[in-house]
Amino acid sequence: MSKSSAVKAAPAPSKESGRKSDPFVLDVEKIRADARQHMDDGPVTSTYGADKEVVLKLLNDSLATEIVCTLRYKRHYFMAKGIHSEAVAAEFAQHATEEQEHADTIAERIVQLGGEPNFAPDSLASRSHAEYKEGGNLIDMIRENLIAERIAIDTYREIIRYLGEKDVTTRRIFEEILAVEEEHADDMADLLDGLDG
Repeated sequence: MSKSSAVKAAPAPSKESGRKSDPFVLDVEKIRADARQHMDDGPVTSTYGADKEVVLKLLNDSLATEIVCTLRYKRHYFMAKGIHSEAVAAEFAQHATEEQEHADTIAERIVQLGGEPNFAPDSLASRSHAEYKEGGNLIDMIRENLIAERIAIDTYREIIRYLGEKDVTTRRIFEEILAVEEEHADDMADLLDGLDG
């Protein structure tokens, strides 16, 4: 078989049904032609299964969420006061850095998909899933961060569910961010337990 021919492989019959599943067919010539014809679309090929405009909106809203979370953690880092403030402030600083890394990753993905990351400060709060709450004392700050993390966890889970197999790369980005947000929520819950106890 030459390199230019399509690759075909028929799998063995399924044990449960006794029927053959769809054979794997790879039309390399068509893929090559499409790649040349649509190269201005960058990584978004004809096999991209999601609605790109919807995904770009989800990404930009999540970018706003991460920026708002970065700003809230930064404020809490600087405003932390009290006997336990040093350890709590260090946690806030670490989370602020990680939220900024999430924002950068999301902005990079927006550009990869041919969109523009929206950093406009006047609409950040309205686009963010989480709120920017200052908190009156250390316990309030921890509570506000825990609430924001829980909001991010639920919204990112919904985005992951929506993306499914339609945009695996974006889904994986959100899965990685979700894992860190769950760690953040756990950290805030532990701090809250320690201070309340």
